[in-house]
Amino acid sequence: MPSQLSARALKKPLRLDDEVRFLRSWIEKPLHMGAVMPSGRLLARTMAQYVDVGSTDPVVELGPGTGAITNALIEHGVEQKRLVLVEYDPGFCALLRDRYPQATVVQGDAYSLRDSLWNVLSARASAVVSGLPLVTKPMLTRLKLIRDAFVALAPGAPFVQFTYSVVPPIPKSLPGISAEASERIWMNLPPARVWVYRRG
Repeated sequence: MPSQLSARALKKPLRLDDEVRFLRSWIEKPLHMGAVMPSGRLLARTMAQYVDVGSTDPVVELGPGTGAITNALIEHGVEQKRLVLVEYDPGFCALLRDRYPQATVVQGDAYSLRDSLWNVLSARASAVVSGLPLVTKPMLTRLKLIRDAFVALAPGAPFVQFTYSVVPPIPKSLPGISAEASERIWMNLPPARVWVYRRG
């Protein structure tokens, strides 16, 4: 019992530290951040469930921040060595390298995804999971991102994106692309929805 209590005690300050780091980064660079706080556990788990744990191919995460979705991917069964984490903020990159030493952490701009990944992937990705603030970007930027993501993805592999918006972050009616949405996740603050896009 004491060891369980000490494990819980160790986790709580880490979560608070993450929230403080996230808030500080949001205050300094609000347009680079998707939210004021890291993604909630239920939202992160919902995103992770769309990733194939049976594959050995890379899983690319865009904008991992402090690793809320990264943790959910690992808990879902994705091996750490499969993870390619593309993060813009150098402070978050250092944190991610410390927390996930087997993952590949790329300090780069996810909105220039081809440049960030051009010499990183050893195979086509089995999923791209995005925590980026897509709705803050012009539609042409969003469309370029998903086009670049599909270049990196294996055929039929998912591009997973969450949004707080009531409308999809990328239109559902793009030619040759299917889209599906999760139920709204009311337990997240603010409530969110997960969108999954696949190229046919």
